Amino acid sequence: MKEDELMLYPKIGIRPVIDGRWGGIREGLEKQTMGMARAAAELICSSLKYPDGTPVQCVVSETTIGGGAEAAVCADQFSRENVTATLSVTPCWCYGTETFDMDPKTIKAVWGFNGTERPGAVYLAAVMAAHAQRGLPAFSIYGHDVQDMTDASVPADAAEKILRFARCAVAAGWMRNKAYVNIGGVAMGIAGSYCDAEMFQKYLGVRAEWVDMTEVIRRMTLGIFDQAEYEKALAWARANCREGFDCNAGKNLAKIVTDSKVVPPEKDWEFIVKMTLIVRDILFGNPKLKELGWHEEALGRNAVAGGFQGQRQWTDWLPNGDFTEAILASTFDWNGAKMPVPFATENDTCNGVAMLLGSLIAQSAPCFHDVRTYWSPEACERVTGKRPQGAAAEGFIHLINSGATALDGSGASRNAAGEGCMKPFWEMTEEDISACLSATDWCRANYEYFRGGGFSSHFRCRAEMPVTLLRVNLVDGVGPVLQIAEGLTADLEDAVHETIDVRTDRTWPTTWFVPRLTGQGAFRDVYSVMANWGANHGVTVYGHVGAELITLASMLRIPVAMHNVPQEKIWRQHAWAAFGTEDAEAADYRACAAYGPLYR
Repeated sequence: MKEDELMLYPKIGIRPVIDGRWGGIREGLEKQTMGMARAAAELICSSLKYPDGTPVQCVVSETTIGGGAEAAVCADQFSRENVTATLSVTPCWCYGTETFDMDPKTIKAVWGFNGTERPGAVYLAAVMAAHAQRGLPAFSIYGHDVQDMTDASVPADAAEKILRFARCAVAAGWMRNKAYVNIGGVAMGIAGSYCDAEMFQKYLGVRAEWVDMTEVIRRMTLGIFDQAEYEKALAWARANCREGFDCNAGKNLAKIVTDSKVVPPEKDWEFIVKMTLIVRDILFGNPKLKELGWHEEALGRNAVAGGFQGQRQWTDWLPNGDFTEAILASTFDWNGAKMPVPFATENDTCNGVAMLLGSLIAQSAPCFHDVRTYWSPEACERVTGKRPQGAAAEGFIHLINSGATALDGSGASRNAAGEGCMKPFWEMTEEDISACLSATDWCRANYEYFRGGGFSSHFRCRAEMPVTLLRVNLVDGVGPVLQIAEGLTADLEDAVHETIDVRTDRTWPTTWFVPRLTGQGAFRDVYSVMANWGANHGVTVYGHVGAELITLASMLRIPVAMHNVPQEKIWRQHAWAAFGTEDAEAADYRACAAYGPLYR
């Protein structure tokens, strides 16, 4: 069996719903109804990709659905095809509770044709009421302008919602029944590093798994890795990962520090490359290990994301995980372009969830950051002698992770206009990969922080590109909440950058972030964004995808605590309006609390 045949892709089921009255009505609607279903399927399959780059798959019901008997036949068909979300389509009146999708496990939407010959809008309104009354919320899709009955096109506004629904539903389906793999325990008392297995299970459909860090040492000691690939990866790292600033040079380090460096500095690359292969194999398995006689290890953990504790017990005597974390999260490695892996620094599982949600929606590498410092224009001028200009004129936030961020975050890739950007892995060219590697150097870890050594990915994001900063926080009494800030990366002038950047650890990757301001609430000014951010970590992904993240969050029943997405772009399940229309944020909290997590 081929590898792609083993992958159980989450599919979108298309349900063509029809007026069940025979004797002229149903027969006259068959062609139009099935035409709508096929048009929706073609739109989705030709426009969207799974995270592995293959086209999204749809399953169209083998028959139109005029009543409960045909709805059951369709449900049986979908159950064999791993349909995780359904889109019901209709041009006409239908019998709502007899035709709607009543499977509590599927995510649902209904597209009602806006035409006057047949009352598709009436059915849409009726079935939305049925969904709300039965506790099965669904998304409502209805074109703005009336179409003629003979018009087989999908209006642009309806197409936008169909694609957003499908993109977010596929993201939810992709996670389901996979695992978040914790390698190690809690780092440095960071609350997000406590893995809440109930949150993963009930809100994401993800299994939480734990692997002790000694497993990495066991596999190194016993040679449980592909030796040929290790040699290839090591040669690639030595050829492409140039060493940068060594902050340890000339220091008189304490004996406790020098005694803890058990791996000689000249062996660090060998260690961290080997560790990267081993961590990848723990997450996903490797058939090569079976050939070596390691059957259990070859299976992997069916991971969709993970994290590495790193600090402290590991890095107090062994090389850090920065190279591993950065390369896993990037869209390339020694084998070329690849799917990025959401892999959290310090195993901050809450930020790992943000990496996962962000990368599934944006389909770019997820960049892990410390949300480190707010710089007002006045503070910048006081320290550097210059006020920030351009995008950063009203202040900016310093995003700088403790050593590991996806290399895509350098913004060194180029789009068709020659602008710095981040791309899906299937669009990464050899030139893009080379540019990201050239923009990055690898600085020796600060031995006072990381006694075991290692290397940190160090770059300066020079591109001014659209990004979305997001974070998932766990709040007692509420559960997970999502924060979103759309904005731009800023390129400060060299003198300003160099003065500010050296005030913190200069071996780490820097991104200057400017959120888009609204003049209200948490987005009144840049300081307010920083003041309302819920943790010390956040994630950036490419593009302004806040609207899609809000839609996905409503599917998962995760309320959004703050965002700067324009009101007209917000689209949640139709029943959310029953919880209030004046204050959408408060209504979101009430709806999520009432419905509970998707997989409860």
